[in-house]
Amino acid sequence: DVQLQASGGGLVQAGGSLRLSCAASGFTFDDYAIGWLRQAPGKEREGVSCVSSSDGSANYADSVKGRFTISRDNAKNTVYLQMNSLKPEDTAVYYCYADSQWGGYWGQGTLVTVSS
Repeated sequence: DVQLQASGGGLVQAGGSLRLSCAASGFTFDDYAIGWLRQAPGKEREGVSCVSSSDGSANYADSVKGRFTISRDNAKNTVYLQMNSLKPEDTAVYYCYADSQWGGYWGQGTLVTVSS
C-alpha cells in the first residue's frame, strides 16, 4: 500500500522552528516530485514547497521563501521541510504529496500552530 506519513507538527511560538517529515512507502520514491501544501482554517489549500525527482531542485511559495527549506533523502524515502522564523500566519494543517507523470498520492496532514 502507498503511504505518505507526515509528522513533526506541533505548537511553537512565533519566531520558532519546526521540521516536518514525510516518510513514503509503496511506490518508487525517486521517480516522484514531493511537496507540501497547507490549509489554514477557512482558507484555500496553498502550495508551500516542492522538490523535484530529477535534480533535487526546489521551489517555494513567496510567503515562505527565505524561511523554509525543503530537502529529500532518497535513501530513506523521506522529505523534510525545515521551517524557521515561523509566523502565526503559518498556522495550518500541512500535507505532503507525491507527483509524477503517472499520477500522484496524498498523505494525511500534520497540524502546525504558531502562537503570537
